[in-house]
Parts: sequence; C-alpha cells; structure tokens
Amino acid sequence: MCRLSAIISDSYFSPMENIMALETMKEGHDGSGLGLVLRDLGGEFEDLKEFPILSGICTEKGLKTMDEYMVSIGFKTKHLWDPKIKEQKGLKSRGFYFVRAYEYPDWAKEAGQKVKNDLLLKTRLELREMGLEDESIIIFSFWPDLITLKEVGDPLEVGLFFGLDDNPLVAKNIFAQGRQNTNYAINLYACHPFFIEGYTTMTNGENTAFVPIREFLTSRGFPGYVGYRSDSEVFCHILHYMRYQLNLPLHYYKDVITPLFDREMESRTDKKAISLMKKCLRPLTIDGPNCVIGTDIDGTVFMVQDAKKLRPGAVGGAPGKYALMSELCGVDAVVPDRDRSKDVFPMKYDMAMIAKDAKEIKIWNQKNGSMSTVN
Repeated sequence: MCRLSAIISDSYFSPMENIMALETMKEGHDGSGLGLVLRDLGGEFEDLKEFPILSGICTEKGLKTMDEYMVSIGFKTKHLWDPKIKEQKGLKSRGFYFVRAYEYPDWAKEAGQKVKNDLLLKTRLELREMGLEDESIIIFSFWPDLITLKEVGDPLEVGLFFGLDDNPLVAKNIFAQGRQNTNYAINLYACHPFFIEGYTTMTNGENTAFVPIREFLTSRGFPGYVGYRSDSEVFCHILHYMRYQLNLPLHYYKDVITPLFDREMESRTDKKAISLMKKCLRPLTIDGPNCVIGTDIDGTVFMVQDAKKLRPGAVGGAPGKYALMSELCGVDAVVPDRDRSKDVFPMKYDMAMIAKDAKEIKIWNQKNGSMSTVN
C-alpha cells in the first residue's frame, strides 16, 4: 500500500518533516518512490508568489528545447533553484532537476486569471508532449507558489538525494507520498501527488472505477484531462472538475465521489441538489478502497474516505499545525505534544478540512449535512 503524509502550518517548515513521518510508516509502503508538492512557499521563493513556477526534470537536450520554447512564447526566467544532488546508493541522476519561476509574457501580465490559467496549462501540456517520447522533458507542475519534486527510490534516500536535509526549500503546505505507482509500469507521471491548475490530491488505495471515470472526464473537452498513468490521477481531476468547472462548494466533493443512497438523503436540506448531482455525475462515483488527501485551490487541505472505509487515515495537531497521515504514528512524528483526544479518524460519511490558516479541523458529515469543529 501507499503511505500519505500531509502537513499544513501557519509557519514555514521543511519537507523533511513529511519524509520523516513517512519513515515512521515505512512498514506500510514499499520504498519505491517519493512525490512532493510544496505550496505557500517560503525561503527564496517567499517574495515570488505571483510568478508561475515550472517544476520537472530534463536531459541536456531537453533543457535546450525547453529554454528555446519558453523564450519563443515570451516567458522570462525570474528565479531558478536546482537541487544540490547528493549521490545515494541505488539512485542515479536523470539529468537536470529544475524549479524555475518565470515572469509572464508581456501580453499576459495584466490579463485576467482565467487567461493566465489557460496559458499555464497549455504551456505545461506542450512541454510535456515535447519530451514524452524520449523522456527528455518531464513536467510536473506550472503554477504560482507551488513546487513539485518526484523520483523513484526510498523516500528518505530521495530526500537526501535532493539535499532537502539542508532545508533549501520550506513551505506552509506540503504533501508527500511514499511509493511509486505499482498497479501499472513505474513512471514519474504516475507518482502521487497529482496536480492540475492549483488542485492537488494523493491517494492510498485502488480505484477500480478508473475506466468509467476517465471516460467521463476525457469527454468533457477540457485539455488538461489527459495522461492517466495512474488510476488515482482521476481524483485530482474530479476535484478540478467539480470546483473549477461546476463551481460547487468543496464539501460536495464527498457527494460527487461517494453519493448517498436515496434513502440516506432524507435528512439533507439540499436533498434535491445532491439527488440531481448523483444522477448527472454518476460516472464519477469511485469504487475503493481509497483514502484521498487533497488541497483546494484556496489552500484548504482535506481528507476523505470512500464508502468502504478500508484504508487508514488520521488527522491531528493543534492550532498552527496539523498533520493528515495514513497512520497515527505519522501524526505523532509531526505533532507529538498535541491533545490526542482531539484526533480525527474520518469515517465513510466524513470529510475533514483544514483551512490555510491552520486554526482548526472542520468535519463535514455527509449523511447529516452538518459541520462540526475541532480545535
């Protein structure tokens, strides 16, 4: 199985905290990979929050191709960070690991947010396509205030490989997943967490409803619904679809992926809405077991289970810092001095959410249609 490690804080911290939490859960993952997504960045990126950041890997040939392409469409490099690679046993550098902040092309600087979003998506997909055949360019994300790092190998060794123990990168919201995709061929595009236009998810489980979900999403005509090297990537795209395209409130994510039985809807004041949603979005119903941790575009972090509730998940912490983990020992590693009586273990009707300010845990109960708070 996979192991998930998400931390949200009101102060900056190192991704090594996530990685050490994964280390405590090591018996639950196979050590075949590490994926990291950092957002709300500090350090050398703290004053660059409005500039889009391109994250990925390329060969020498790919670097030349990428640079020429970015110049041709008007992007100018604002700041770059390259990890100081520390050789680790069994890990071999693929070439150039890059994190680059860019200035928008002159014509886009005063454009509206949708125009900028479309430009970043189009650029990411075109660069990805350029390197797809020979893996000369691998692009993970292109978005302001967000960095993605991925590599195959034991999570702790990968963290040391990138030199993260020297704290070159810090953020207030960091996701880490330990394990490469093993249902299909190992491929960095199959490595969690997944990203699309500011939305992020990672999953522990197996999505046996992958094919109908993929077919529904790809039929929407949205260019970003492509790839699918992992059956879990659709969770991120479902989040994007219901939030960005349908403009539904975040808590409806639970109703989209795990709709209630008709008889269970009676206590919901929005019964008509969720009934219609169930009929229209039935192809997006998941079939787990799955535990999904995600981040909304506004920085809210959440954990949700499928109806089977067969994958572990724990949320705990204190105002100012919370951890969302696959196992309780991961929470212990991050916030050892918390009040454990306030830990939350989301069950099949629950969706635990923590806003960007990290002040409290809110729990949406799908069956009752109610929200409670733990702080």
